[in-house]
Amino acid sequence: MNTDTIKHVKGESLFVDDYTLPEGTLHAAVFDSTVAHGKIKRLDIDKALDFIGVRAVLTSKDIPGENQIGNIIPDETLLAGDEVHFTGEPIAIIVAETPEIARAAKNKIEIEFEELPVITDPREAYEKGSLIAPPVTFSMGDVDSVWNGCDVVLEGKVEIGGQEHLYLETQGAIAIPVEGGGIKIISSTQSPTAVQRVAARILNFPMNKIEVDVLRLGGAFGGKEDQATAWAVMAALATHKLKKPVKLVLDRQEDLRMTGKRHPYSADYKIGLTSAGKILAYEATFYQNAGAVADLSTAVLERTLFHATNSYYIPNVKATGISCRTNLPPNTAFRGFGGPQGMFVIEAAIHKAARKLNIPAYEIQKKNLIQDGDKFYYGQQVENSNAKRCFDEAVTEFNLPEMEEEIRKFNSANHYIKKGIALMPVCFGISFTSSFLNQASALVHVYTDGSVGVSTAAIEMGQGVNQKIRTVVANTFSIDISRVKMETTNTTRIANTSPTAASSGADLNGNAAIIASKNILERLKKSAAGELKVDNPDLIEIKNEKIFYNGKITRLSWEELVWKTYFNRISLSSHAYYATPGIYFERNINQGSPFAYHVYGTAIIESKVDCLRGRYEIESVNVIHDFGESIDTKVDLGQAEGGIVQGIGWLTVEELVQNDEGKLLSNSLSTYKVPDIYSIPEKMNIRFLKNSKNKYGPFNSKAIGEPPFMYGIAAYFSIVNAMNEFKNNSGMEISAPITPEKVLLNLHQQVKTEATAH
Repeated sequence: MNTDTIKHVKGESLFVDDYTLPEGTLHAAVFDSTVAHGKIKRLDIDKALDFIGVRAVLTSKDIPGENQIGNIIPDETLLAGDEVHFTGEPIAIIVAETPEIARAAKNKIEIEFEELPVITDPREAYEKGSLIAPPVTFSMGDVDSVWNGCDVVLEGKVEIGGQEHLYLETQGAIAIPVEGGGIKIISSTQSPTAVQRVAARILNFPMNKIEVDVLRLGGAFGGKEDQATAWAVMAALATHKLKKPVKLVLDRQEDLRMTGKRHPYSADYKIGLTSAGKILAYEATFYQNAGAVADLSTAVLERTLFHATNSYYIPNVKATGISCRTNLPPNTAFRGFGGPQGMFVIEAAIHKAARKLNIPAYEIQKKNLIQDGDKFYYGQQVENSNAKRCFDEAVTEFNLPEMEEEIRKFNSANHYIKKGIALMPVCFGISFTSSFLNQASALVHVYTDGSVGVSTAAIEMGQGVNQKIRTVVANTFSIDISRVKMETTNTTRIANTSPTAASSGADLNGNAAIIASKNILERLKKSAAGELKVDNPDLIEIKNEKIFYNGKITRLSWEELVWKTYFNRISLSSHAYYATPGIYFERNINQGSPFAYHVYGTAIIESKVDCLRGRYEIESVNVIHDFGESIDTKVDLGQAEGGIVQGIGWLTVEELVQNDEGKLLSNSLSTYKVPDIYSIPEKMNIRFLKNSKNKYGPFNSKAIGEPPFMYGIAAYFSIVNAMNEFKNNSGMEISAPITPEKVLLNLHQQVKTEATAH
């Protein structure tokens, strides 16, 4: 039983805002920019300082170290000094006796800007040379030499919207002064070491004076990988200045306004095929809207390039990524980390090619699925591909021909309501593409009563990683899972942590925990051999807390063995390290083997569209997914379902809107729509691919966090296919999300023309 789930339901789970505060804790609020780009001409904090209950107002001048929080590229200040680059950029920190006083005092700060030109569109940024980094190209073969030999060559443009993380727990942290001038930070972060490192930089401390502790997160989806750092460091700065505990938690509107989202993209593609549907060449250029500073944008863009051809082998590929600097809050990691944007563009190209060839898109998809022996265009050999197995099983298991026949019958009998269907194969690489991040440590203690404590770098954020690690530790020792407790994630117990991201939390930390447990297990076996006075420890087994020798049960129990081992001065603790073997990527040539393995699957999604009103329903989601050998089927199934619904939301109802001045207009839950209980597909069938093993995952499991998200792409094209049953929309612009308004305007050109005129 997942103890976290039980605690959530009972209201016992503790998050940052639930932490018992030390006496005298102060509260911080952030004063942020109201303009998207401008020079600060005057900043007057005196009236805020005079406000009753205010203890301090901190600006960039109060930073004792380097005012720099950039991770990959050092281009981001903690607090703006002379110039602001996006609406919501932090300028000052108000510290007061209560959060209400701190927020009220914000209104007393006076500021004047000299406003500068604002860029919100990535193509405009590219034209003006406003880039985060130089363009990057991944390629194989020679696309330019192939176009003339293709029977069909098509070009197109794709617009892809962003997405708000909308985690239940907003960004927040508590900083507490500790003995010796150090600071302990309780943070809602996916990256404890990043918080530790940046806090040390800002305060001019050695890292060993900063301790970061993470209880759990109330959701993250990537939004707390890099962007939780600033708020934790602001709290630490205030604590350093005032020598008092300081709590900083954003309210929902502050979080929406100040934090980055999934990256919007604008992309161009060109695809060449034979008349039979074999793809010979594919070229794509991705204009990424990075926002005002780098954040993780270059890494996100790189993963887009890694996934530009999704599940398909194409002999000639050229994929170029351009990270464009705009005056929006810095966009950041989000489930899929750039992969979904790359996959969406190739699926748009296949959709258009299928219309041209007058065949279903799935015929093109099936003809081009990647197989063992193929090579990814970034150099990695394809091994253990389950792409075709998943695709074929989905078609057979869910009886695609029968589904199509039922849709044909429905559409012929209904004029204004139409149904559509689409398939989405997925091939998603698992590992951090920066090889050095693929490392983890675990600390396992077996206590003298037989209970076990486990510390790793994994952050529990609702994805069930703690349950998986508890399970692998319990199975390694062959003890009841109730004996195993996961500790909070803490930089003093586990140092130099990688973020819990890239779907790798269970893989990296689970493998490290298994190694640590096996180290102790070997000692226990030697101890048991000594107690039993037998010669061969290799014949000792622990099964269900009973001790066996050569297959026969002995007098020793788990508790007795643990106590005897301790009594004989044999260590019951182990710190172990795991690094994913065999992965590398050479960025000077953009070739290598960056992924430990790939996750495969195929979804078939049906939609129904009311063509008079523009409304639609996702009727069914049917998936064959490659889970490997699941550690916990309930956890994995929940992750698959949640990922699919979130992916559908991204491409249907979740529309981020900013005005030309860079101000977020979809800035509340009344103006930003997310999938609710009524949006859930009526039928959701997720089947586990059988007989799939993965030597890189704990107990042959595969990562689950991100891959299912991409199945939502089929929802988009199932809606478009339903629209095409009502009216030929072959010239329709591929623009996501496909909101009901877009459906209506594309189906009724007169309405669209009148709306444009007004």
